[in-house]
Amino acid sequence: MTVTTTDATTGRSAPPHPWGARARPVAVYLLMLLLGAGAFLYPFWLPSEALPSQAHAGDAPLVAALVGALVVGAVTLEVRRGTMNGSTVALLGVLSAASGLLRLLDLPGGGSGIFFLVVLAGAAFGPRFGLLLGICSMALSAVVTGGIGPWLPFQMLALGWMGAGAGLVGRATVRLPAGAEVGVLAAYGWIWGFLYGAIMNLWFWPFALGDGELSWNPGLSLGETLDRYWSFYVATSLPWDAAGALANAVLIVATGAAVLASLRRFAHRLEPVVELVPPHAGA
Repeated sequence: MTVTTTDATTGRSAPPHPWGARARPVAVYLLMLLLGAGAFLYPFWLPSEALPSQAHAGDAPLVAALVGALVVGAVTLEVRRGTMNGSTVALLGVLSAASGLLRLLDLPGGGSGIFFLVVLAGAAFGPRFGLLLGICSMALSAVVTGGIGPWLPFQMLALGWMGAGAGLVGRATVRLPAGAEVGVLAAYGWIWGFLYGAIMNLWFWPFALGDGELSWNPGLSLGETLDRYWSFYVATSLPWDAAGALANAVLIVATGAAVLASLRRFAHRLEPVVELVPPHAGA
């Protein structure tokens, strides 16, 4: 079976292409997921003498470069496949810039405005767009705020996962009444206020070796590691993340219905039309 793609903005049909062409972008997204998981977790398999004194000081530039290359590759393949076009790429850039600037929004308790737009746009445009938007938004926000450092590629990945998850939630809630959908997305943003902090702590926690009950050391079992990390999280990150989670939920409740409706109108205008046809029909 082949796929005939028609650009919704031009009405021109692209040549049919095999199912293999559809699989290539998915492979890139899977590589992105594996890269992120590996970058966060590999220090837990290193002996103490192999852990550098500064977290990811040597490999963060490589991780950032690989993430950037995979984003470019994913967008290129989406455009070639016909599931993204020039207008969609431009919208990705505009929303990334807007999300990046929203990081400058100073919210009570240390909350950030970058998260709520990534959640709403991910819900409107789907998980792949949400993943790309989260990564690009954090990269641009780092340029705007001067927050460039070894933590940046990990922030990009974590926010990308947040956007991808929002896309999956959006698919499940699209037929709900507007108020109910916004409520679900607000709950999602609230949960991710904690998840984002819990994930981001992992970029440095394995490197902060010590003898206390809040530190990790090589040789600990999985249960001991989880117990110590939970103690560390509650003692250092939980109050801050709770404030951020509340800010996410409040912003989504306050703006979600209007923003989501506007974004979905753009989604229907820009979404390419994909028609499945038998192999002989495209011959």
